[in-house]
Amino acid sequence: MGSSGTPTRVGSARASLVDSIRGFTLSGVRIHKEDLRKKITFPEYLRLAIRTAIRAKDAEAAAVSRIYESAHAEGAEPAAPPEYPIVVFINSKSGGRHGPELKARLQELMAEEQVFDLSNVKPHEFVEYGLYCLEKFASLGDSCAKETREKLRIVVAGGDGTVGWVLGCLGELNKQGRLPIPATGVIPLGTGNDLSRSFHWGGSFPFNWKSSIKRTLDKVANGSLAHLDSWHVLISMPSGEDLKTPYSLKATEETLLDLELEVEGELPENVSCYQGVFYNYFSLGMDAQVAYGFHHLRNEKPYLAKGPISNKLIYSGYSCKQGWFFTPCSSNPGLRSLKNILRIYAKKVNCSKWEQIPVPSSVRSIVILNLPSYASGRNPWGHLKPNYLEKRGFVEAHADDGLLEVFGFKHGWHASMVMAELISAKHIAQVSDIRFELRGGEWTKAYMQMDGEPWKQPMNKEFSTFVEIKRVPYKSVMVKRD
Repeated sequence: MGSSGTPTRVGSARASLVDSIRGFTLSGVRIHKEDLRKKITFPEYLRLAIRTAIRAKDAEAAAVSRIYESAHAEGAEPAAPPEYPIVVFINSKSGGRHGPELKARLQELMAEEQVFDLSNVKPHEFVEYGLYCLEKFASLGDSCAKETREKLRIVVAGGDGTVGWVLGCLGELNKQGRLPIPATGVIPLGTGNDLSRSFHWGGSFPFNWKSSIKRTLDKVANGSLAHLDSWHVLISMPSGEDLKTPYSLKATEETLLDLELEVEGELPENVSCYQGVFYNYFSLGMDAQVAYGFHHLRNEKPYLAKGPISNKLIYSGYSCKQGWFFTPCSSNPGLRSLKNILRIYAKKVNCSKWEQIPVPSSVRSIVILNLPSYASGRNPWGHLKPNYLEKRGFVEAHADDGLLEVFGFKHGWHASMVMAELISAKHIAQVSDIRFELRGGEWTKAYMQMDGEPWKQPMNKEFSTFVEIKRVPYKSVMVKRD
């Protein structure tokens, strides 16, 4: 399972500060601004054509054709492709006050047209119009456009949600047969930055960022490639319930669950379906409830959350307020074990058949993990010894092994000790496919989250809600910082 190019589950939040400093210093060969700019900047006609296509939302627009014709007019000198073409997507609202400054710095180091502020240009617009513009020029015999498209790499400056957004849009290229998929590197601007940590880009925005950005771009240009699994989520629930979905979930037409696993009991006449993709984790239970409350508090009082440190302090306080630490499981139906409302079915390691997985009675939160980093660099799955792996039927975990690690937290104190890496989480299973079946009873709602985006999931007393998770058939391509 896994490949040599995939990061193993190592590292710790304790090392994140050191990594932030050491990983972005100017050690090594000095990188000159003009040399870097020459290597990564597109020829002017390609930059203008891409910008025009995106603004017109049409790569076939007359203005785009005129740019091509002018660049290839008789007597025009052929343009040379950049050695390492790079495009940057930046969430300028991330990183506190550094967002706008970082955007300006990136525009100094390459052409302004190669830096896309996500508040103005969405990644799917770049894929649909900008990237297609390069492909169109290449189909007309433009060798510069062809080589630029083939060598193109992407940098995402933002948090895990922003990185996942861009990866999802690039993933559409697989469905359309538009290969190769540009590899993606990361400048971490979020709170947890677990995607960034997993591929060695660091856990926080570097202190000496103004001087380090040159080295980051150089590392993106020259870094080795690794692969990342992504996971498709299908929620099928009785119609009539009001579900306020996060950005990562979209309402879709009715979609069938895996027919290999028969549903016990009666199904509702009408169902509502939602689908999405995650890269890091999916969870349900108390941790998602705390995240839901934290997000609402932050939205209502944004002045309280102006950076990663203040976010973590508020999050910790909210955990206590919600009873994650101080309320016994038996004191309130809404805080009891998930076993009361949940059934788990899965395909385990090296097994093609569905089977029911027991839900531990002590567990109040269940997490399904894909990445080697969780909750700002922690490793709740733990560094498991070969004997234990063999005994439990597990294999060593990697980010591209086609498997998810399923574990549980009993309460806040248990979670805290796991996060401090004093103990491992409650190991439940290692799976290639998984289905949750939830039925209300005393519970009228459950809480779920996907890559940090939480929501309140309504539940029905008569009919079950299903959450089915399967691996997306293609892998995302990442740049690993060597």
